Amino acid sequence: MGASSTQWLIFVGLTAFIAGLTWWRCRKEVHAVDATKEYFLAGGTLTWPFIAGSLLLTNISAEQIVGMNGAQTMITAWWELGAAVGLVILARVLIPMYYQYKCTTTTELLEKRLGDPGIRTAVSVLFLLGYLFILLPVVLYTGSVFIKSMFNLEVSILAISVAYALAGLAYAAFGGLRAIAISDTYNGVMLMVMGLLVTFFAFKAIGFDLSGIPAERLTLIGGPDSDIPWPTLFTGMVFIHLFYWGTNMVIAQRALAAPNMREAQKGIYAAAAIKLMMPLIVVVPGVIAYKLYGDIGDVTYGRLVADVLPPWMAGAFAAMIFGAVLSSFNSCLNSAAALYTLDIHVKYVNPNADVKKIGQWVAIFFTIGGVALVPLYQNAESIVKTMQQMNGLYSMPVLAAFLVAVMSTKIHAFAVRSGLIFGVALYAVFTFAWQPFGLHYIHLMAITLATTIALIYTLDRGLTPR
Repeated sequence: MGASSTQWLIFVGLTAFIAGLTWWRCRKEVHAVDATKEYFLAGGTLTWPFIAGSLLLTNISAEQIVGMNGAQTMITAWWELGAAVGLVILARVLIPMYYQYKCTTTTELLEKRLGDPGIRTAVSVLFLLGYLFILLPVVLYTGSVFIKSMFNLEVSILAISVAYALAGLAYAAFGGLRAIAISDTYNGVMLMVMGLLVTFFAFKAIGFDLSGIPAERLTLIGGPDSDIPWPTLFTGMVFIHLFYWGTNMVIAQRALAAPNMREAQKGIYAAAAIKLMMPLIVVVPGVIAYKLYGDIGDVTYGRLVADVLPPWMAGAFAAMIFGAVLSSFNSCLNSAAALYTLDIHVKYVNPNADVKKIGQWVAIFFTIGGVALVPLYQNAESIVKTMQQMNGLYSMPVLAAFLVAVMSTKIHAFAVRSGLIFGVALYAVFTFAWQPFGLHYIHLMAITLATTIALIYTLDRGLTPR
């Protein structure tokens, strides 16, 4: 039997095994009577290992593994190292508030702190647009690039994306968060083991000798022209992580599904500790691949895995990457379903709606939209840079609203809503029309955040009687 056949058999077998194990574990669990809590928060029963596992695998998907290794430079490690800081802030500051206010969605905190349902709805809409136009198509695209490059497939990226989307939809629409978190954890453990093995075999392929790799690809101190200039670590970088790990429903939803706050915090701390070792999986192999192949971009990791691993092991690793992509995709679908169903449909359309049924229809809609938008990202120079830059269109305005809500409950609702609109418009100008002083987009994200918060407080002073 040829290597390709071996890879495919192991790939399909492991994927089916994880799905079967997830189904068996879900059947054993005690399910909540409350349909909302069961479908969107796994019945509030996730223990810390499943929280940590799901946090990591939802984040570490193909856009990280493919995109960050595709950059082929050590500087991208800051996306992983900085994540530990974001997770600690989530555990220490935001999780206590989410549990104090009994939040089902992260956006619910805005309504309860600021006393205005409109702000919650506006932020949910921004999240939904970000998921539809940025996160979902990027996840599908990068996952498809990996499978195509590893198996040397002749089919199109779009066709592979459709297969991914259908599998992810099955988990999200019919299993809910419980199935997602359980499958995430199983896949996550195997991905960590296999990822470290890829790094080991990659080092072995170059004789454990990094000589010949340019110094600028090995440094953690980025120059002015690098993807992450070092001053950005002290401006927008910290706020990008605070938004992603602290307010983003795709991530924080897992921590909201614990039986209590302490269990959620344990899972988050475990995820933060593991994050510190993730550069060994998502950064170092790409740098090694530069010595083997030169600068080959987003196909780097798929080619490296195919070349350095034995055929049976390559098939196993492909199954883990497939699981990681499914994790990010179906997590996004479930979070989008929760935000639309609870923040929009139940509040404004039908308060007695069947939340699971509505959530399933939302998942189907976002699946179709995500697949349709995949071609937009096929010519991106750097998928990680493109995704982070585009995320700024909504991440900094949303983070501004959360920071204001955390710091004060006496802010006029009109000021916050105006700030959201202003922040989106300002960053859109920075991205598509005017880049002041040639500043890096991470600096511009920090400027957007600071300016938006300043505007909110300025408007509040003018609107609130003194």
